[in-house]
Amino acid sequence: MNSRSDATLAFQALAPEDILDAAAALGLDVNGRLLALNSYENRVYQLGVGERELNVIKFYRPERWSDEAIREEHHFARELADAELPVVAPLAIAGDTLHRAGHFRIAVFDCRGGRAPELDNLDQLRQLGRLVAQIHNTGSRSAFVERPTIDIDAFGTDSFNYLLDEGFIPADIEAAYESTAELVLDGVEHCFERAGEIAYLRLHGDFHPGNVLVDRERFHLVDLDDARMGPAVQDLWMFLSGNRDEQEPQLAALLDGYSAFRPFAATELHLVEALRSLRIMHYAAWLARRWDDPAFKQAFPWFESQRYWDEHVLALREQVALMQEPPLAWLD
Repeated sequence: MNSRSDATLAFQALAPEDILDAAAALGLDVNGRLLALNSYENRVYQLGVGERELNVIKFYRPERWSDEAIREEHHFARELADAELPVVAPLAIAGDTLHRAGHFRIAVFDCRGGRAPELDNLDQLRQLGRLVAQIHNTGSRSAFVERPTIDIDAFGTDSFNYLLDEGFIPADIEAAYESTAELVLDGVEHCFERAGEIAYLRLHGDFHPGNVLVDRERFHLVDLDDARMGPAVQDLWMFLSGNRDEQEPQLAALLDGYSAFRPFAATELHLVEALRSLRIMHYAAWLARRWDDPAFKQAFPWFESQRYWDEHVLALREQVALMQEPPLAWLD
């Protein structure tokens, strides 16, 4: 058994005593209180420290990011926090933010509470737009070196090939999946062509309501684990919900806030449904790539069902049609 397999098995078998021992080795005054948080890519826990304090401790999945890529995430989070943005950045302990305990790579954060933003609350969406613009002002100052770019190949073509090559698509719908996915990829390419020249910058990358905590109208931004290079609209479109008539006022509120701090290229609106399509494909392949992790089989038991794949193909067909429609209008 090689060290890579050892690290993966240790990660999958991570036990409470491992977590508490690792935290204590970092000098944290652990009191035994431990709560698993909603994370599957990594293992993340709320940790009781001292009499009343809470921290969050994160165990990175082995073999996903290099140490250098994790440090880029940490540096970006620190840059944002130094710009007085409400980002929960990793804590420096003994002068470093990335730590090792056996096979595990670990980071520690302050614990922040709150609820998800309300997507029908236009005032909150304006506030989110302002926050995203300020993130992008910092993100545009330099580029990631170790972290990849959100693009058609990484999120679309690679996902498509993996699902087919590894036999996850049921045989009776394999032809339908293949033909539909090819139409999706063609549609995504056409959307990017219509958008024209795109400015790529450092992004949160996975900016959705679950990664924003609202506490008495103050936002806390968490989890930059998927930070990548990409177009600005990537950090905006996941806050749009409902049909077109519902999304356009939401978009107007987001961009009203955004444009108060940073110009927005309206041509990027051609990318909204393209990026949604890539996310749908990437999500299915992400589950497939993690299927040897028992936590995924427990959390997503429907993944191997016929119904899931039938609905997946249907969702992709809907995206083919949506990408042929005019982009959302910016009602500024």
